[in-house]
Amino acid sequence: MEGKARVLVAMSGGIDSTVAAILLQEQGYDLVGITMKTYDYEATVSKDSQSGCCSLDSINDARMVAVNMGFPHFVLDLRNEFEEHIISDFTDEYMHGRTPNPCVLCNTHVKWSALLKKADQLQCQYIATGHYANVRFENNRYVLSKGKDENKDQSYVLWGLSQENLSRTLFPLGSYSKDKIREIARAHGLNEIAGKRESYEICFVPDNNYRDFLRFRIPDIDEKIGEGDFVFSDGKVIGKHKGYPYYTIGQRKGLGIALGYPAFVTKIDAIENKVYIGTKDELLSHSLFLKDFNPGKYAVLPENAHVLAKIRYKDKGTFASASHHEDRIQLLFEESVTAITPGQSAVLFEGDDVLGGGFII
Repeated sequence: MEGKARVLVAMSGGIDSTVAAILLQEQGYDLVGITMKTYDYEATVSKDSQSGCCSLDSINDARMVAVNMGFPHFVLDLRNEFEEHIISDFTDEYMHGRTPNPCVLCNTHVKWSALLKKADQLQCQYIATGHYANVRFENNRYVLSKGKDENKDQSYVLWGLSQENLSRTLFPLGSYSKDKIREIARAHGLNEIAGKRESYEICFVPDNNYRDFLRFRIPDIDEKIGEGDFVFSDGKVIGKHKGYPYYTIGQRKGLGIALGYPAFVTKIDAIENKVYIGTKDELLSHSLFLKDFNPGKYAVLPENAHVLAKIRYKDKGTFASASHHEDRIQLLFEESVTAITPGQSAVLFEGDDVLGGGFII
């Protein structure tokens, strides 16, 4: 047990980060707990919705776990950084007709930066999180790869992590299934935490209604933008919409138009306040471009690399060829993919290993 490193473990109060702490302690690591306060949930959502990852209840749950396990716990106030990098980008992307990827930005620009800074202050060699992912050192690179549980794998939202980030990161849950994590929690008497409801929402939009969140952030959004035209690809007007920020590529429900066949949002024109409507076939595409590409397994993505590309979190992936075009990466898919959405991430895999990722443009 002696000589194990000190680890700063990120604790949300939920089952995953709690079991991560349990596993690390059992492996002999010296733990320090940290809970990040990123947003004032109590000021913006109803009491029934306060299940966010850093609500007051969650912070208290994390602290209680740390106390019971016998290691110190701190709360890190990141509200200013979260506002600057995440909330502002979230609203700005929608106002430009794109669909943002806040979890990727948060991991890349807020959480890891803050955790490593705090780790240095507390003489912690590593940080640890409850993400379902793995990292290893191979050929002088830190390689991010999928977690064992394919249904819970979170490598998609971690593509932006740098080599320095990965070199100091532990993912204790990477080799476990979610069912096993629940089993471990119950074995330690944590039945309440083990039974907590899973959250699949954007953490600062607990009710998952981003439209109301935009109205909260921009009170005059409806007056500023107003109604616009629903149009076909040929420009023919077929109805009125409530304002382009309230729609996303691939959306079918809530359009308020009846065409006699399934209709989808195929394109958003923020300048003209137009939302294009088409059939499912019109959502199909064979290529896309990425910006801000962060290389993973290899320092430089091999030219014409054969990759499995995921264009959304729950995407199973489609094989593609990846090539460099100046400061961008182009993907040419072997089969058509549906609803390519500007602002979202595309992450490239070689087997279970992350080759890199970027934002779709």
